[in-house]
Amino acid sequence: MMKKPIAVVDLFSGPGGLGEGFSACVGADHQSRYKIHVSIEKDRSAHRTLLLRAFLRQFRGGLPPEYHACLNGDIPMPDWAALYPAAWSAAEDEARCLELGKPETDTFLAGRIREIRDRHDEMTVLIGGPPCQAYSIAGRSRNAGKKGYDPATDHKNFLYEQYVKVVGMLRPAAFVMENVKGMLSSSVGGTQIFKKVLSDLQDAAGPDSYRLVALSPPNVVDLGEEPKPAEFLVRAEEHGVPQARHRVIIVGLRSDIARAVPPEFMPRLKRHSPQVTVKEVIGHLGGLRSGLSTADSLSAWETAVAGACSDVDRGTSRLPAATRRKFLTELNSVRVGLLAGTGLGRSGSSGCSVSSSCHPSLRNWIVDPALRRLPNHETRSHMEKDLGRYLFAAVMGKVAGESPRAEDFPPILAPNHANWESGKFRDRFRVQIAGKPSTTITSHIAKDGHYFIHPDPHQCRSLTVREAARLQTFPDNYLFMGNRTEQYTQVGNAVPPFLAHQIAESLWQVFEYLAASDDQEEEPEIASVA
Repeated sequence: MMKKPIAVVDLFSGPGGLGEGFSACVGADHQSRYKIHVSIEKDRSAHRTLLLRAFLRQFRGGLPPEYHACLNGDIPMPDWAALYPAAWSAAEDEARCLELGKPETDTFLAGRIREIRDRHDEMTVLIGGPPCQAYSIAGRSRNAGKKGYDPATDHKNFLYEQYVKVVGMLRPAAFVMENVKGMLSSSVGGTQIFKKVLSDLQDAAGPDSYRLVALSPPNVVDLGEEPKPAEFLVRAEEHGVPQARHRVIIVGLRSDIARAVPPEFMPRLKRHSPQVTVKEVIGHLGGLRSGLSTADSLSAWETAVAGACSDVDRGTSRLPAATRRKFLTELNSVRVGLLAGTGLGRSGSSGCSVSSSCHPSLRNWIVDPALRRLPNHETRSHMEKDLGRYLFAAVMGKVAGESPRAEDFPPILAPNHANWESGKFRDRFRVQIAGKPSTTITSHIAKDGHYFIHPDPHQCRSLTVREAARLQTFPDNYLFMGNRTEQYTQVGNAVPPFLAHQIAESLWQVFEYLAASDDQEEEPEIASVA
């Protein structure tokens, strides 16, 4: 039996998605299985989010009443340091706004790691996801267009080395490293990045010091055989996340532990079926309208949407007859709603539920019964011309069950983009389909909402931060700090906490097996009675 929580070090923490999954892992006795001792994030707004969550984790019996009162709009945000000085001080000690690779960060980490190793006998876990823009396919495409760009001198390609360095310093029992799918195909100077990453992780604390494990089936259980690179790819929608997010997740077990643990106790993720859909997670929230970039008001928005309905109607002549009939039925429903008066606001003051068909484990993970309204749930403003494109995409998504491509849009709705017809940006306006998992929520959602259009045509808008956070499986009481653009970026860059929680649970069986083995060795022999 484990006598104390496993110590966790969290690097490149962002707003804390990975850490949330691990810290929420508790046993039947409601005691925490993991405790985050230090988390490091350099972005100031993400660090503010991380710090607040680290503070809230100090309250094991439940969140402080003032926090719910603040989220419900009853009181302004309190001065937490004055109200709960000990808890706030502990949070500041844990969540650090530092940049990996800087001398001051190296000095701090070296000291903190010595403390952790002395107190936890190497029974620790390292988690984190080095920034991934340079590995992503989109990032590589952007960089290729930069004059004189040399990937060999781009430090973003090698930030994982900071992670490897800490593996060597900490010598954790296990580590979890997350990154984008593009890492599998990225190369620098003819060297494949992923092969080098795997090699560096295996030898992080000396030759062959770690065994690497693939989490998703098919899983390699024979430790004499290394997983193939593609087996490290985790498809989040297969594991109860309402999002088709495909990420590389590498789990490493220290070699002495890997040798001691039988194959059936190796960490792996279970598949969830059926997959969770967009509608199940955000379809039961109260309707909201988008804003207008200029002269916004409810009446102005309703007039603009009425005009968009007319433009969309005129552009449907190219649709097949059967599709057009269904399309016009949905479009007329929007018109009827406008005539009756939508009464839609721009922030969510009611509607905090998820569908009853949503898997209970995810429903309980997301919903906080103490909330009367959702934080970070305000709509952004759109240009009036974009409303017609959003409306067309949403209706087509509902009728056809898929998002229209650029060539599907009628000319009257075509934007004045030089490359609109080039084929390079076919998904420039992409609606999320209600009956499927969403597409990958990325940091690009901070730039505009075109790739993340809400599936309900009546709302004619992009997703709010909270809706994106729900698709990322953040609990509703997870408050994102900073301005709205910074909030979107934090959500897009995060690891889904519900997936992280499953990873933490799968790793726990390793520690549980080791503890049980130790208990058996310590049991005294019982003398036989003649």
